[in-house]
Amino acid sequence: MTQRVNLMAGQNKGADAMRGVEAYLAKSSIPARLLALVKMRASQINGCAFCLHMHREEALSAGETDERLLLLDAWRESERYSDKERAALEWTESLTNIAITHAPDAVYDRVRRQFSERELVDLTIAIAMINGWNRIAIGFRAAHPSDVRQAA
Repeated sequence: MTQRVNLMAGQNKGADAMRGVEAYLAKSSIPARLLALVKMRASQINGCAFCLHMHREEALSAGETDERLLLLDAWRESERYSDKERAALEWTESLTNIAITHAPDAVYDRVRRQFSERELVDLTIAIAMINGWNRIAIGFRAAHPSDVRQAA
């Protein structure tokens, strides 16, 4: 696949603003490990290889295990995730598939029981951001690092 645009190569105020939100999220009420799981799950749903690679590295750096990352697509069938993580993952799936789910009250109620209002806002911003980044990376055909190495 040929990369269409390298958004990171040039200066772009829109991308800079998105990076600013990411800097906020890195210091937000959501722990880095949970942020990485949310980013991984949305990227799995959206099929973004570039983001999956990036956020796997972030997850491992935050103390996540390969086993939990491998099971992430089947989190409902695994006992490896806490109630709070389950709520975040369900909210992630609901918002990532918003055209289908419309963020049902039952899912909101479950996530709201696990997160304070501030945490829920931060979590929701994180989900919105990764979905935006996925669309940019997929739309511009961001080159996955292993593809770049193979081409070299």
